[in-house]
Amino acid sequence: MASGQYPAVVVHSLADARVALEPGLPVTLLSGEAAALYAGCGWWRALTTAARAEFPHVPTADFLDCGDASGQALAAVRIGLRHLILVSDAPGRHRVAAIIADCNGVLLAERPPALDLAEPANRRRLHEWVRVRSGPDDSGTPLR
Repeated sequence: MASGQYPAVVVHSLADARVALEPGLPVTLLSGEAAALYAGCGWWRALTTAARAEFPHVPTADFLDCGDASGQALAAVRIGLRHLILVSDAPGRHRVAAIIADCNGVLLAERPPALDLAEPANRRRLHEWVRVRSGPDDSGTPLR
């Protein structure tokens, strides 16, 4: 899966994930910045599993942002997460990249353009964000 396959929406809770998936359009659920450090990889797996169970027919990808914490990225891989963000200068990043590649996962060095649902105005813009970026001429311009 390429990082830009589906438009990215930053979710901070299961309620946010429901909002992101409710339109029924393909979407990438993106954790908050460095969320693996303050919320943990188990939280992310539980959130995305629950969201997919509630919206099983919506094409969904997800990425957990591990910031610069290679250890958190490895913990995420151990519990089955395969789509991670780990900054390019993270210690041991090359080892994490090799492990992710062996698992047919995706490791990004930076966050993709995304609509952050923490900002109340973005909830009103969600449908347009997802609909426009699902087309072949996606500009990838971030909406914040």
